[in-house]
Amino acid sequence: MPRLDDPAPAPVQADRDALRRHLADVLPPKRLDENLLIATWNLRSFASLTREWTAGDRDSPKRDLRGLLTIGEIVRRFDVIALQEVKGDLRALRDLLKWLGPNRAFLMTDTTLGAAGNSERMAFLFDRRRVEPSGLACELVVPAE
Repeated sequence: MPRLDDPAPAPVQADRDALRRHLADVLPPKRLDENLLIATWNLRSFASLTREWTAGDRDSPKRDLRGLLTIGEIVRRFDVIALQEVKGDLRALRDLLKWLGPNRAFLMTDTTLGAAGNSERMAFLFDRRRVEPSGLACELVVPAE
């Protein structure tokens, strides 16, 4: 079973190289003590993943290592990124954090229960070399009317 840190197949690597070039053109580089790059991204149903480079027709979920590598290349360009729609199954998030390395950490909310909440949460991924959380975390719960 392939892993995200294994050498990618040639077509996946070609896509990765093209994405890296594009990101270098459109995003400013990280500069210690000069900038802080912050983003938010709604990753639809960010949960489990098929640990194959390309998910097949019968594989479930369809998110595979190729997709997660693409997500990782974008996430690593930011000092802090808020990921929306992180589900209860954290397989993809755990694989992503392992690939990003020991300088990355996260904070996340509980899943929001009920039909309106869709069992989603928010995860804040950050580069510990650039950001130091204060330790304060909170959650706002709005009572049903």
